[in-house]
Amino acid sequence: MNKPLENPFYYLGNFHCVLEWIGERYSDLLEPQERAFIEQFSLLPQASQALFVRMVMRKGCLFRASKLCYAEIGNTHEAAQALLQTGWIENDPLLRLDDLFNLLQKTELATIFRLSLHEKSACKSAQLEALRPQYPGTFHFSTWYEHSGDHLYHMLSKPLCDRLRLIFFGNLRQDWSEFVLSDLGIHQYEKVEFSPTSRAFRTRRDIDDYLALQRCRERFIGMGDTADLVRELSDSAYASDWLASRRDRLLFHIGQHREKLKDWDGAFKLHATCPYPGARIRAIRVLEKSGQSAAAFEWLSRAQRAPESDAECQQLSRIGPRLGRKLGHARFSTAPVAPVCRLDVRLAWPSVPCSVEETVRRHLTCADAPVYYVENALINSLFGLLCWSAIFKALPGAFFHPFHRGPADLLRADFQRRRAPEFARCLAELESEQYRGTIRRTYAEKFGIQSPFVFWDVVDQQLIDLALSCIPALHLKQWFERILLDIKANRSGFPDLIQFWPAQQRYHMIEVKGPGDRLQDNQKRWIDFCAARQMPITVCYLQWNEVDV
Repeated sequence: MNKPLENPFYYLGNFHCVLEWIGERYSDLLEPQERAFIEQFSLLPQASQALFVRMVMRKGCLFRASKLCYAEIGNTHEAAQALLQTGWIENDPLLRLDDLFNLLQKTELATIFRLSLHEKSACKSAQLEALRPQYPGTFHFSTWYEHSGDHLYHMLSKPLCDRLRLIFFGNLRQDWSEFVLSDLGIHQYEKVEFSPTSRAFRTRRDIDDYLALQRCRERFIGMGDTADLVRELSDSAYASDWLASRRDRLLFHIGQHREKLKDWDGAFKLHATCPYPGARIRAIRVLEKSGQSAAAFEWLSRAQRAPESDAECQQLSRIGPRLGRKLGHARFSTAPVAPVCRLDVRLAWPSVPCSVEETVRRHLTCADAPVYYVENALINSLFGLLCWSAIFKALPGAFFHPFHRGPADLLRADFQRRRAPEFARCLAELESEQYRGTIRRTYAEKFGIQSPFVFWDVVDQQLIDLALSCIPALHLKQWFERILLDIKANRSGFPDLIQFWPAQQRYHMIEVKGPGDRLQDNQKRWIDFCAARQMPITVCYLQWNEVDV
């Protein structure tokens, strides 16, 4: 077996794997141009194929031959000839002055434009601004830089390759580097069995809708809110629920942008009709900010009857009394909150700079009661190790390529429901001693494999053994069930530190706050949750000795 990357054409082999994968699983969704590309690519000379893939893997669409020097390819210009005949690239394209500045170094630009010593010393952006009025048109690269002897290639097929990448990964976030990181062993992925019919997109329309949404997102990022963009998104109908959710998230962000502009009416119209989590509370806040307290209270009352999440409940309880006072209502009665222990600590400024959490950890830790800085890592990792089989169950639409860190539907509303029997079996192990063996065995067998829950760089066998010895199974079960209720919101906000007393088989969680720092909402929810169930938890407030400050 070859060592990783021993084959100089490793990247070409990976690209062929992608084309074969797409051809086998998505042939019915491909457009004629995409199908022709897959068929034609394998007929090219190896050097031409390799040069093409090298360009695909690099940023941008313009490439100088002098910058495409690879020993396994040889003469770049010769390898490019077959690609020129396909029409996938063009030689010596027309360029604007801005394009030229992106391609060339300052010394090269100084030669072309015969800059004076003073002009040479200016930054590139200043040089560009000074030259732009003199060169408003476009010229071929060979005209701009006629004595370079270099060739410039414009990759015309980059959008096609991006579509193929999207079809393979199911997103545009992942790229070709996934193969290299996997080959080098930097990233390891769970081997999930999925059928040839398991794929990211069910229809061609799903692919086109994804790309249209991506263009809308880029327009919003580039130009800010535009009325025609909102109309386009609002009028869109999607056969895919997850694409509809992506659309709703973008509309939610546009609504937030309108809030920043104090366009209260426009923001309310978006939030009021948007089903994305958090939109309703934003609608209430917009009504409040715009002075429409009565309407805001009406919306709040409806939301309190059917809150969408713990996070919304928390925000409603904060807004309700404020609106009540503005409207002259009787004082709100709030549900009693379980008391939370408080620890005030005053320490000397550390001689070696470190975080407030690490400072408190060092202060509290001792030989018979070690303290670990774990934050979200420990409880999430224990959950991920116990429920590994449920999380990585090969369900339709969950896994469709070999580079999944976790299931594609992880943050969708039906994630737990689709795997309810599997999660029930995993959590049932907490009723006996079986869960300890499962967690330890999964840790040993799956170590280093990518997971949306397990923090391999934080948890080790010693920490796991301490946790399993000192944390009651009932507490683990309650935490795990809450994580499953809302994975996006509840897998963060855990206390910073945990202290163990192995001899007494008990633990204590500690949230650390430095001077001027306050509890975040998700931290408050976890603290209230734990305190209400008599789980040992403390908020530690650190102050520095005045003489040290």
